Amino acid sequence: MNPSASHPLPVAPHRAAAPRASTRPAAGVPKRVVAATVAGNALEFYDFVTYAFFAVYIGKTFFPASTPMGSLLLSVAVFGVGFFARPVGGVLIGAFADRAGRRPALLLTIALITVGTLGLALTPSYDSIGLAAPIIVVLCRLIQGLALGGEVGPSSAFLIESAPPAKRGLYASWQLASQGAAGLVAGAMGLLLTHALAPAEMLAWGWRVPFLVGLLLLPLALYLRHNMPETLHAAPAQAARSGMAGLKRQRGLIGLAVLVVIGGTVSTYVGNFMTTYAITTLKMSPVLAMGATVVGGLSTLVFSLIGGWMCDRFGRKPTMFWPRVAAAVLTVPAFMLLVAQPSATTLFAVSGFLAALTAISGAASLVAIPELLPRGIRATGMSIAYAVGVSLFGGTTQLVITWLIGVTGNPAAPAWYVAGASVVTALAMLAMPESRHRALED
Repeated sequence: MNPSASHPLPVAPHRAAAPRASTRPAAGVPKRVVAATVAGNALEFYDFVTYAFFAVYIGKTFFPASTPMGSLLLSVAVFGVGFFARPVGGVLIGAFADRAGRRPALLLTIALITVGTLGLALTPSYDSIGLAAPIIVVLCRLIQGLALGGEVGPSSAFLIESAPPAKRGLYASWQLASQGAAGLVAGAMGLLLTHALAPAEMLAWGWRVPFLVGLLLLPLALYLRHNMPETLHAAPAQAARSGMAGLKRQRGLIGLAVLVVIGGTVSTYVGNFMTTYAITTLKMSPVLAMGATVVGGLSTLVFSLIGGWMCDRFGRKPTMFWPRVAAAVLTVPAFMLLVAQPSATTLFAVSGFLAALTAISGAASLVAIPELLPRGIRATGMSIAYAVGVSLFGGTTQLVITWLIGVTGNPAAPAWYVAGASVVTALAMLAMPESRHRALED
């Protein structure tokens, strides 16, 4: 990672954001403030991860190959393409949020995700328009990646700046909880469609329905965000704590934060792949496989909020460290059990358990990182750490584990990848300072 490669956007000159006296508002923050961030974040992640849940059908529609495995590999490779744009979105939109304000940056990400999702939902198949189809899909994934790369930093900064000091963990945990809600809704949509439609109908048009539903809800998120207050100071940040200078001063912490993000990223995208994994590797029915997504999303939603509460009560470090250690130790046995006894019970139990560990740890991580950064680079630094970690490992996880299963013939191969990433992340978490009682830096 190279923080010095980021530059503030020229379109946002030294212009004050909407006036706000402090990044630490009083306790009576309206619920609509959190709802505006959560609703938009959930819809953006819903549109992005829906691709993973329908990778089998998308692969056959846009990426014909000589074998089903080849088609799937092409599909998950394009899923990874969306991650290449994340660091760019993180730097550009994060810098925009640190100069112009959190609110305009979050409005921009909603606009970008709308464009990307619209193109993906309406692109004709390869059989209809030939090579243009996969090219359009790749471009749409890049736009979606740009949006999500710029979403997490500003939204995380907004949530902790809106929160009472004693509840920053709970407020910021809604960032990850909204991702769980996205997975839950996308999985429920997939479960409904696979139950209601024949396989031929799913392939022909059914997989497009969840994207179109997401498009219908995006105007609501846009409306909520348009009415958000601003949490960035009106006064300019100190030069040494903003822009290039601020990023250079914090490059060690940002590099450490990238390592902290890796474990949760690999675990999350292995979890998102469980539907495809259950269909292609465990040979389960699509309806049953989609159920794993629903369970994982629900577990993430619930345990992210539990993690936020725990890190307010017990501290950021223990809350993020011990669940990650548990993931390193227990993921391999959990997958071995699933492979040995592939049933609805084991699939749902393993999916829910691993999602719970990731949610508790991840919620605390997404609180600690922006808390440790000064206001002038809070959104940019968080965006860089998250986008780089997710791009390098989230964008490649599904491709890597699909390849590993094919090469080794070991259906439990994904578990070893999760365990290794969790060890690296747990060590990085030990090096992170505790931030529970730390005042937000200006």
